Amino acid sequence: MAIILSGKEVAAAIRQETAHQVSALIGRGLQPRLHLLRIGERPDDISYQHAIEKACANTGISCTKTVLDVSDGQTALIAALDEAAADASIHGILLFSPLPQGYDLAAAARHLPAGKDVDCINPHSAGAIFTGEAAYPPCTAAAVMELLRFYNADLEGKSATVVGRSLVVGKPLAMLLLAANATVTIAHSRSRNLPAICRGADILIAATGRAKMFRGNCFTPGQVVIDVGFNDDPEQEGGVCGDVDYEAAEPIVAAITPVPGGVGSITSAILCAHVADACAKTQKAQAND
Repeated sequence: MAIILSGKEVAAAIRQETAHQVSALIGRGLQPRLHLLRIGERPDDISYQHAIEKACANTGISCTKTVLDVSDGQTALIAALDEAAADASIHGILLFSPLPQGYDLAAAARHLPAGKDVDCINPHSAGAIFTGEAAYPPCTAAAVMELLRFYNADLEGKSATVVGRSLVVGKPLAMLLLAANATVTIAHSRSRNLPAICRGADILIAATGRAKMFRGNCFTPGQVVIDVGFNDDPEQEGGVCGDVDYEAAEPIVAAITPVPGGVGSITSAILCAHVADACAKTQKAQAND
């Protein structure tokens, strides 16, 4: 049987460390603050908002929000971003995406300052991840790395295959793994002979957003499997599943993340850690002025 790499313990450890940092900042007169910017009433966005608000409350971070109507348009979105960017009491800004039809995420993201871009939305922040400069990586990609560190996964020289090429997970995660001296392969849903590519990995990260795409022929004994997916389960009404067929993988591999309760449970804790760090950097900048 595989070792279950639960994300709940990882998130708890991150929240505890962040709460200590926030307490110290408040003691020095700085209140870390996250500002959320949401458009419309997408259930996924509202669910994530509630998770973020809970995580902020548990770590002592102030959390405020602006909610725009879908009909407000791009100009209103940019105005809201500019207002939050100019507010010195705000240390992190999160723009919920994807945006509704008619909005331009790339154009809006450029109005988000790198120092407050706590989920790597601005293209300049994304570029910094690739060049190794200081930036906050996307929370999901960072969550995978924190999970691997928490369970003492040996990345040095190991073969790590990331299946997925999004700017939110696949591409930045590959850069983070490279920085940890893993030997990285990036594959995707159209890669030829994908099961064989997957079997060749010491560490396999599934991030395609396709329910149970990775079946038993994708795994080999000794592997660590990280499932980033979160999908409606096509085989169980009302259920959720990852990109990995968990029942097929678990008897084969050495360790695996569950869905739910794996990577997804860590992302809001990572977000809070980024906000606290951004607040601390504000203090250092003020001290140097």
